[in-house]
Amino acid sequence: MKKVLFVLTSHDKLGNTEEKTGFWVEEFANPYYYLADKEVEITLASPKGGQPPIDPKSELADFQTPSTERFNKDEQLQNKLANTKVLSEVKSEDFDAVFYPGGHGPLWDLAEDKDSVRLIEDFYNSNKPVGAVCHAPAVLKNTTANGESLVKGKKVTGFSNTEEEAVQLTEVVPFLVENMLQENGGEYSKAEDWHPYAVEDGHLITGQNPASSELVAELLLKQL
Repeated sequence: MKKVLFVLTSHDKLGNTEEKTGFWVEEFANPYYYLADKEVEITLASPKGGQPPIDPKSELADFQTPSTERFNKDEQLQNKLANTKVLSEVKSEDFDAVFYPGGHGPLWDLAEDKDSVRLIEDFYNSNKPVGAVCHAPAVLKNTTANGESLVKGKKVTGFSNTEEEAVQLTEVVPFLVENMLQENGGEYSKAEDWHPYAVEDGHLITGQNPASSELVAELLLKQL
């Protein structure tokens, strides 16, 4: 049985606004069920451990999918989610791949988290797939390979500037995912806003937006 580590944010404050953030349910539930239904064993971790914050907007009716509806009724998975492992205590050698769901939370914590950076580099250097979707490619901000940014010269995608503009958070986020990937030397590309789009370059797999989360899981599974 293949083993995949899902890493979720522990950050729940949306910048200096009074609003809450966290991870986006669709970007967790769609890949989770896609992989779990194919008998992949999934472990959940977050920087602080325990219950990771859910972005309240992702629970609105407009953003429901068959997977999120399944999640809402799945007490077993909700219990598992409430008890994520502490990120600093997990090791890459125990898993075959790592996946990061998005939501705005990772921009604040996982992008700067040394344990996360170390893990990604360990997975990548061991030729194991590293997947991230929507805002989660933010986790690649400080990662390196061979002394350079891990994304340098690699095909990547992530939440686009125009999508960030559409949700009116351009001035709230600490950085824009598209800009960061380009500044780090990534070959950024995107589809139309809100359309499914994922890019694979070696063992690095990135998806543009919530609609791309299952695509990333598909590519991840193919590599496994």
